[in-house]
Amino acid sequence: MEYVYGALLLHSAGSEIDETKLKKVLEGAGVKADAARIKSMVSSLQGVNIDEVLKNAASATVSAAPAAQAQSHETPHEGDKKGGKKAKEEPKEEKKQEGSEDDALAGLSSLFG
Repeated sequence: MEYVYGALLLHSAGSEIDETKLKKVLEGAGVKADAARIKSMVSSLQGVNIDEVLKNAASATVSAAPAAQAQSHETPHEGDKKGGKKAKEEPKEEKKQEGSEDDALAGLSSLFG
């Protein structure tokens, strides 16, 4: 994960992402840099439009949010049999969707794993 963050930091600074710079960023953050992982990260980012990937990752996160709650399977309760009424369902809380930068980074990290 640190390798992705380092690459994103270099990108946001407008710097070219290469092995030397990524290694310096990682070591500056106190991460013991693995040369093979650095080389793999740099080569996997060659020809990738990072801005476009971030844009798509952010929109995919928002569009993946469910529009409505899923219907639950109801089983009759003992009180239901006697009274002939269905038990009240308590409303479920919906999670708030925030289009944060962390979500976008999580989507990007899944691409480079």
